[in-house]
Amino acid sequence: MIEALQAAEHMKRIANDPLLTSKDIRNMDLKLKRFGIGCVEAARGTLIHHYETDDDDITTKVNLIIATQHNAAPICLSVKKAAMGFIKGPEVTEGLLNMVEMAFRAYDPCLACATHSLPGRMPLIVNIRDKDGNLIRSVQRDHELGL
Repeated sequence: MIEALQAAEHMKRIANDPLLTSKDIRNMDLKLKRFGIGCVEAARGTLIHHYETDDDDITTKVNLIIATQHNAAPICLSVKKAAMGFIKGPEVTEGLLNMVEMAFRAYDPCLACATHSLPGRMPLIVNIRDKDGNLIRSVQRDHELGL
């Protein structure tokens, strides 16, 4: 409760800061200036939005950079580490795939939402390699050759 109260008081101070309501920040006449860029912090991390319009204020370009893109390298490293830790042989069960999937859910709880894939289940391919890097087996989930 104390932390929630402190956060609310801090948000009130920030919201009343004159810099946030200056004419350089807000465009209250809603006249578009051909492009706009905004950032917002979300559950997955920083979201960056970039929009461009034509002379009739019709959106001509939208570029969204989501946190999943920012986190791609650490997600890959975590998935690799989880797979190496959980998978100890050629037999891969649905439970083991779920454990590997949990490695990136800490970064992105809903990869389907982040990537706009449907129907919302996570397709997953695990390549099992020997110590020399030779492919022993490939296991796929949510594909025609699923488990």
